[in-house]
Amino acid sequence: MTYLKKTAAALAFASLSSMALAAANPLSVHILDLQSGQPTAGVTVTLEQKNGEGWQQLGSAVTNAQGRITAMYPVDAPMQTGDYRIVFKTGEHYARLKQETFFPEIPVQFHVEKTDQHYHIPLLLSPFGFSTYRGN
Repeated sequence: MTYLKKTAAALAFASLSSMALAAANPLSVHILDLQSGQPTAGVTVTLEQKNGEGWQQLGSAVTNAQGRITAMYPVDAPMQTGDYRIVFKTGEHYARLKQETFFPEIPVQFHVEKTDQHYHIPLLLSPFGFSTYRGN
């Protein structure tokens, strides 16, 4: 098998593996930059679950080159009903770009009732505004 064919096969397998992982994980996020229309890579995102009066961090990850984190929920635990919060650390991102921003963090709180569904939280981002919704 030629080098090019081996590389193509490896990329195809890696793509399928990440899609399988994403399908198995109940929570994903995606960040798009509204100014450029491009994905926003390198942003730290944390996942927290409401625990009494406070929040317990369940995990943290960094958006990839496509601005995505395909497996945000801990892989070793089934999703539970309850209140959750995703926190996008946008201040760190804009500091790297040496660009001012009004929102150093963007917390998105949501409620999970149906644990057999996939939850996708996209963030449309600009330095002075943002929008989010439940995606699929």
